[in-house]
Amino acid sequence: MKAKKLIIFCDGGAYNNPGPAAVGIVFYDNQGKEILKVSKFIGDNTNNQAEYQAVILALEVAKLKFSPSEIQFFLDSKLVVEQLAGNYKIKNQGLKPLYFQAKQLQLNIPLVLYNYIPREKNTLADKLVKNEIKKHLSQNNWR
Repeated sequence: MKAKKLIIFCDGGAYNNPGPAAVGIVFYDNQGKEILKVSKFIGDNTNNQAEYQAVILALEVAKLKFSPSEIQFFLDSKLVVEQLAGNYKIKNQGLKPLYFQAKQLQLNIPLVLYNYIPREKNTLADKLVKNEIKKHLSQNNWR
């Protein structure tokens, strides 16, 4: 399926930061219609690493399934938004490779915009993250 413009809400989170982490992504077309939900458990990470990995997975899926010419991201991590927009330096060495991986993935997409939103406006992606973590913890007998 081709989609000229994608709107993507994504989130990443870790239980006990750092700890078991997951990502959740919701894809919308340019009319605001939900077209795909993706979630994945990603092992032990920090919250910020999980946020980056959500962006990375979203870019991989977007390129594979939709070949967009424009993506507008919405994330509730101000740090990740500002770093990807080029407004903040990346001081944490653990985030640098994730930043470069995200930037590499967006190279052939003419326009990629990153927007910060409050957590309460990112509830669906957040719910996907929490469900993945809960599923993992229950399968591994965590309490």
